[in-house]
Amino acid sequence: MSPRSAFTYRDYEELPNDGRRYEIHDGELCVTPAPSPQHQLISGVLFVILSRWLDRHPGGRFIYSPLDVILTETTIVQPDIIYLGPDRLERISRRGIEGAPTLAIEILSPSTRTIDRATKGGLYARYGVPFLWLVDPDAQTIEVFALQGQRYGLLLAATGGAPIDLPPFTGLGLVPDTLWP
Repeated sequence: MSPRSAFTYRDYEELPNDGRRYEIHDGELCVTPAPSPQHQLISGVLFVILSRWLDRHPGGRFIYSPLDVILTETTIVQPDIIYLGPDRLERISRRGIEGAPTLAIEILSPSTRTIDRATKGGLYARYGVPFLWLVDPDAQTIEVFALQGQRYGLLLAATGGAPIDLPPFTGLGLVPDTLWP
């Protein structure tokens, strides 16, 4: 058997719809199990909070996974939640999001922690996603990163019961402790 060439979006389209999450990281197929109930509960609460912010600050869009973010034809990811600022709305296509969103949010789980933090974090930085949030249910923390050149710098790690604004949003008033089931 000869070595397989890099996976592309065309190969990706032919994968089965079997409940697993498929992504392509620099041409390499990555498969993870479906998210846990805890993951989905956190994701749902966070999406509602962010949507309420958007009601008061119209212009951009939040989109919930599963959704393909096509960074290149050989790099397709599915962040848990993305935000497209008003300047990036044209990236919405029939295939998914074509290019970098303004914000990618990943909710860490035991099976995806390293992939989300290292692999996907590196891809988001390389392809110009300005902000990355890593939501860690075990540590009950939201880490907020901003792109600084080719790498992310940690802006803050949000915890506790006090409302806080998380970049890139002002007036968000998110209370981290409301996310943990």
